[in-house]
Amino acid sequence: MKIQTFSIVAHCPDEEAWGVAVASKFPAVGAVVPWARAGAGAVATQSYAKIGFGPDGLALMGEGLSAADALSRLLEADEGRETRQVALVDARGGVAAHTGSECHDWAGHLLGEGFSAQGNLLAGVAVVDAMAAGFRRAEGELADRLVKALRAGERAGGDKRGKQSAAVLVTRPNGGYGGDNDRYLDLRVDDAAEPVADLIALVKLHHLHFQPPRPEDRLRIDEDIARELQAMMIEQGYMTGEVNGDWDEVCQQVFHMLIGNENLEMRWTPEANRHSIDRVALEYLRQRFG
Repeated sequence: MKIQTFSIVAHCPDEEAWGVAVASKFPAVGAVVPWARAGAGAVATQSYAKIGFGPDGLALMGEGLSAADALSRLLEADEGRETRQVALVDARGGVAAHTGSECHDWAGHLLGEGFSAQGNLLAGVAVVDAMAAGFRRAEGELADRLVKALRAGERAGGDKRGKQSAAVLVTRPNGGYGGDNDRYLDLRVDDAAEPVADLIALVKLHHLHFQPPRPEDRLRIDEDIARELQAMMIEQGYMTGEVNGDWDEVCQQVFHMLIGNENLEMRWTPEANRHSIDRVALEYLRQRFG
């Protein structure tokens, strides 16, 4: 399977997170290239991709091997190694990468502190240079930094054939939905005119629905905000009555229904914050319902 693409693997010790972001003129690239497991590391397998490098690389690093040692093991057992491109970041942030001599030009990789940027059939070396620079200067959590690195690589020329799909995968211990798995974020754009831009929008949407509110964003539901929320609920058919600014138990119960229907339960529950709301959720509701 020939996957000309550009990608970045990285570890963030502050978040205890490992991730991969990838873009390509190839459909559903997220189903092939990115692999990650909390406490083990992350792998990007591309070019004439050997998908087994993903789970096998994670298993080796999960046993305690460094990225470099795991890479050596993978390549030793692969007769097609010169057609492969693969990058790994291990549990401690060590990185290693391989670009085979038979990968299509331009092909190469760049290792940095806690990350590796790589690609093949690219517009030029500027693509991986731009990804590395974009990742280093980006702010936000690991997912934000990964997709910003993709955007920088795309602006430097990206896959010289064009655009089609993109994906980002980030794992954290107990970071997945419900807290019983490590798949914090797994977002894919499988076939689109602007896949990287669409992926960045999906990351923002993930933050809206799955990030808990920051304490500094808490707003007390005063009479003015209560009136605003009551008007929304009446207009949308959740309740009847008058807009009076009285944030009573009935209003709170009805608002909980609205919050659940909008998938914002990570941002508001009557048990946790009955008399407050965070700015992000309120702004979303204002845009959603006017």
